[in-house]
Amino acid sequence: MISKRLFGELNFNSVYEYTLKNANGVEVSCLNFGCAITRIVTPDRWGIYENIALGFQDLAAYKTNPIFAGVVVGRVAGRIKGAQFELEGKPYNLTCNDGENHLHGGIKGFHKVLWNAEIIDQGNHILQFSYSSLDGEEGYPGTLTTEVTYILTDNNELMVGYRGQSDKTTLFNPTNHTYFNLSGNLKRDIREHNLELKSSRFLELTDGLLPTGRLLDVQGTVFDFRGGRKLMDGIASGDAQNIIAGQGYDHAFVLDSHNSGEIVLQEQESGRSLVVETDAAAVVLYTGNQIPDNLDICGKQSRRYLGLCLETQIHPDSIHHPDFPSCILGRDQIFFTKTKYTFGLSGD
Repeated sequence: MISKRLFGELNFNSVYEYTLKNANGVEVSCLNFGCAITRIVTPDRWGIYENIALGFQDLAAYKTNPIFAGVVVGRVAGRIKGAQFELEGKPYNLTCNDGENHLHGGIKGFHKVLWNAEIIDQGNHILQFSYSSLDGEEGYPGTLTTEVTYILTDNNELMVGYRGQSDKTTLFNPTNHTYFNLSGNLKRDIREHNLELKSSRFLELTDGLLPTGRLLDVQGTVFDFRGGRKLMDGIASGDAQNIIAGQGYDHAFVLDSHNSGEIVLQEQESGRSLVVETDAAAVVLYTGNQIPDNLDICGKQSRRYLGLCLETQIHPDSIHHPDFPSCILGRDQIFFTKTKYTFGLSGD
């Protein structure tokens, strides 16, 4: 079933929280503001249902939301160097909201707008959001119509699909920025979480957290998750790339396989697991290195490493790296990508 409740008001418009609940009692709650996922409730090894996502308790916090908690970001996820690019011989200047760079779609990106919401199928828990980003918004060309669909199956799968179409050639590379913490109700941080990731290469970062263009081999480094490792390995590492990221990870990993259990996150004490499968080229692993300590998250004081993001997407700043997969969306072309999150228990 899908239920909704009033969450607040934005410019005299109602903001609603929708809750998708399946036959097993798993719940996913989200807003029509930023498509923000506010809660994900799943059972642990003892059958205790708890929240495993970082969220805020009121709309005011989502209106500021300095950590992009739970939201869909776009038009383009990640940083665009110098907040500028050239497309079809024409230069474009974007909003600077990360020093001299453009981050996660700008000041008023997808995460700061009210989306139209429609319950597509009550019985099958299908909810669709839509938004038209006008030509010139945040500096991007073209009026881009985007649809984001959330589906919660009775197999405890959250399916997230993104569809986009523009009347001019533009850039498009959306992702979801949910922070996960499998301990349940934030009882512990994510440093002891174990991650298995089918990726043999990751993108090297500059001091400004922009890709250098080099793909580095994970072999023999704390970036090698192919056999599984705890996130603490990188957080405690002296590797220059971990230090650049703020003592942890904020890196794009190129996926060696797709839609085949390529990302597995586990928390031993709770027994919870999360399997992420996608058709996207890469995933950005962010271990919450920059989370400040002055936010109220789920009724608790925020701190570093309280949650981690697994942002499936095209390589960041690909417009400036011809060797990367392209984020250019041609006029009237249709972009579509999907990611599946399966909630379970270790050994399932």
